[in-house]
Amino acid sequence: MTYRPEKRIAFGPPMKERIPALLYLAFALTVSAVIFYGQNAPSSSRIFQYVVEGDRHRLVPSSVCAIILCVSALAMVLREQMRGVIVHPDGIELRELLGFGLPRVRRFAWSQIDRMSVPSAQAGAGAVQQGKPSSNIRLDLWDGSRTWLPAVGDRIALSVMLERVALARAIPIEGGTGLMDDLGNPLQDDG
Repeated sequence: MTYRPEKRIAFGPPMKERIPALLYLAFALTVSAVIFYGQNAPSSSRIFQYVVEGDRHRLVPSSVCAIILCVSALAMVLREQMRGVIVHPDGIELRELLGFGLPRVRRFAWSQIDRMSVPSAQAGAGAVQQGKPSSNIRLDLWDGSRTWLPAVGDRIALSVMLERVALARAIPIEGGTGLMDDLGNPLQDDG
């Protein structure tokens, strides 16, 4: 019997790729708060005059603009959360965004993977500290093609999980994190 992960485990995109969406959400919430304050401000204040009285001359009222801005920012944050790698009991799923925000989902069963290339944990941490992009995990597939996993927030945990699956399923591994030695042999008696 071969090893299968017990449940579906998701690895989302790194924080540096989430920052633009979070900044846009913060901007949208700030603009909406200013508009909400302007609608409830005293009628003699400048912000009330700009927000409420200025709506008479605008094509789109400020409250509608705030709603559109918040909904689009929330959609951007949710779209960013849908990217990454998902490890299933039956295989692996890659979720990416193409140009113009079009999603692409690719699924591979464990039996389709002929070889894995996993960079070491120390090399990845050193590359990140020096500002260089760390190399990603590569899958060599049964049809001779290669695919690289997208960058994830917790690359070391993903690497260890994929190493564990590869060792249990006799999938050859190039490189490795070097963290599998700490697990020991579960079949060996310590006594």
